[in-house]
Order: sequence, then C-alpha cells, then structure tokens
Amino acid sequence: MTMSNTGGRRRPPTIHDVAREAGVSRGTVSRVLNGGHYVSPSAAEAVNAAIRRTGYVVNRHARSLITGRSDSVGFLLTEPQERFFEDPNFNVLLRGCTQALAAHDIPLLLMIAGTQAERRRIVRYITAGHVDGVLLVSSHSGDPVAEELRAAGVPLVACGKPIGLGSKVSYVAADDRDGARDMVRHLLGLGRRRVGVVTGPLDTPGGVERLAGYKEVLAEAGIGIDERLIVSGDYSRASGEAGAERLLAGAPDMDAVFVASDLMAQGVLTALRRAGRRVPQDVAVGGFDDSQAAVATSPGLTTIRQPWDRISSEMVRVLLAQVSGEDPATVILPTELVRRESA
Repeated sequence: MTMSNTGGRRRPPTIHDVAREAGVSRGTVSRVLNGGHYVSPSAAEAVNAAIRRTGYVVNRHARSLITGRSDSVGFLLTEPQERFFEDPNFNVLLRGCTQALAAHDIPLLLMIAGTQAERRRIVRYITAGHVDGVLLVSSHSGDPVAEELRAAGVPLVACGKPIGLGSKVSYVAADDRDGARDMVRHLLGLGRRRVGVVTGPLDTPGGVERLAGYKEVLAEAGIGIDERLIVSGDYSRASGEAGAERLLAGAPDMDAVFVASDLMAQGVLTALRRAGRRVPQDVAVGGFDDSQAAVATSPGLTTIRQPWDRISSEMVRVLLAQVSGEDPATVILPTELVRRESA
C-alpha cells in the first residue's frame, strides 16, 4: 500500500505506482494487464513483479468502463431455493465452476430463479450487462430463460442439452443415455428381470435421456416395457420415496430399480426398508450421479458416476471461448459404473 499525502492514511497502489516500481511506462503496464500483447517478456516480468511488490489490484469498475465487460460470470439455477441446499450436485458444480473461473481471476455470481417473477428479474439483470456470460443449470422445457438469453446475445452454456434449442445453445453434459444403459445392463446381469425405474423430471434432458436408455436395454434383452414399472420423480429424496411406494403398489414382484439420481435413491431405500424389502437380496437398487448421497446410504449405493470436475471445467472453458467470440459448442462426457453393495 502507498502512503497518501494527508494524515498518513494509506491509499491503494495505482497503475502509476506499478509503472514507477517496474521502470516502465503506464501504457506498458496497461498492456500487460490486458493480456500482454506487444510487450517484451522482460518488461512483462518486471510489471508482474512490481504488481506483487506493491499489492496492486485491478480496478474492475474502471476496466469495465473501458472494455464494456463486467469481468464476472453468472451461475443461474432455475430451481426453487430449497433444491440448491438439498441436492449435493448443485454445490459440487458450483464449487467446480468457481475454481475454474478463479484461474482466470473471474468471480462467479450465484443466481437462483425458481419462479416466473424471479426469472424475469434475473433475465433483466443479466441482459443489462452485469455479467459477461451465464452458466445455466437445470433448464426445463418450456422455460424461456435460455431462449431469452440467447436471443439477447448473452454468451450461455447449459449443463445438459436444453430441450428444444438443439445446437443454438452451447452445452456440456454427461452421456445420460449411455450411463442409464450401463446401469440397466448391470441389473439384468445380476439375473433381475422385473426392473423398475424412477425417472427424473421428463421436462429435463437428464430425465428424458436416462429413461430412453432404460427402455433401450430392456428392448435389447427382449423384455417388454411394463408401464407399471415406470414412475417419475423430481430428483428430490421425497419423490424417490413416493416413487418406490408407487412401484411396490403397482408391481410388487419388482426385483430391481434404476433410480435416476442418488438423492432419489436414498428415498427409494427408505421406502423399501419400510416395506420389509431387503437390498439387494429382494430388490437391487442402482442410482445415478455418484454424489455424496451415494456413500451416505446403507447399503452403499451402486451408481453411475458423472465427471463433475470435468463438466464444470468444460462449461467454463466453453463459456469463456464464447465470450471471446467463438461459436456455440457441445461437449458430451463419458460416465462410469461404480459398484457398491446395493446391486
């Protein structure tokens, strides 16, 4: 910090202080701060050393006035607030995106918009230029947010393929369908033939793709689709518990169940235990995500691992590329079957 001329009070170091410390012009310091173009390696090294010695911090407000950018990114969750605290996947994804952006010295703003009024307010905020781009999580079909942001020219990357927008919007996703196929094949490989499923919301890409994978493997095995073995949930624990109760009522001979999220699988295990069904002896259970919920269950949950670290880092990479002017891109990442005691 630098001493001011009044009262001995310290003032923040300025770009002029950095230039004087480095023995270069103010313009050279500015070029280093804006990417280092047309700056010799020795000058760049001197400037960076001076920044460390003086403790200089970029004035983001001043920079935004010049560049027209906010130097921040929004993490937009279009779910009710309680879902953010209940579902461990959102926290893992948020942490990964925060870390990936920190490597670029870019802060992440958390935005939760679970109602129409909240979505309208958040869209106004984003389109006013308060963030340079958006990482969109948990988009539902019929939700206009993704299309409104795209139409406004806001750089956008979704977690999962936004239903109905195709290649218009960048997205990063685990291979939901292939992961579901792996789990159902595993359950059939255990000798189970009455395999139920608790799907995710069928207005989300994960819900649709995981159900499709389930049906495809049953068809491959020559097993007809029994609608009594299919119920839908909303990725919450309570919906998993209610779904298992419906499955047991409609198909009491069910000997396995594929659950489209680990959190719902916790609810399924609760319902099976209450009904006196042993896991895995009577009913084998498989989940999806490999979240903290999978290792908090008893027995431990066999599940499909989503590569959350790669999903978050790829979302950030694709978004920053789009902010820099590149076209929308798609990244599909492989999943992995993780065997534990439940199946």
